[in-house]
Amino acid sequence: MTANERRKMLLERLCVRRHETRENLATEFGVSLRTIERDVVRLMTEYPIITTQGYGGGIGVEDWYKPDMKYLTDQQVELLEELLPTLTESKAAVMQSILDTFNPRRGKKD
Repeated sequence: MTANERRKMLLERLCVRRHETRENLATEFGVSLRTIERDVVRLMTEYPIITTQGYGGGIGVEDWYKPDMKYLTDQQVELLEELLPTLTESKAAVMQSILDTFNPRRGKKD
């Protein structure tokens, strides 16, 4: 199994389980803790992976993330938000529902 194949499987497992420990993942994939940590860091650049420390800590996926869902890019969100004030009230409501449904950063403020 290549590193990319392992990372894909790791993401799939996290999406199903939503939370797992490094130790369990390392054992399951037959790799070291350090390898799992590197894989997680790599996945975090593209997916909403979260890590927590301490008792009950581990690796998880943001609650809102669904792997089979299509999401808007940041540029698409920015454009739609820019156009929003120019729309009629009913069309603005539709646009807002699109943003609420397909914006991967909904509920997050930078």
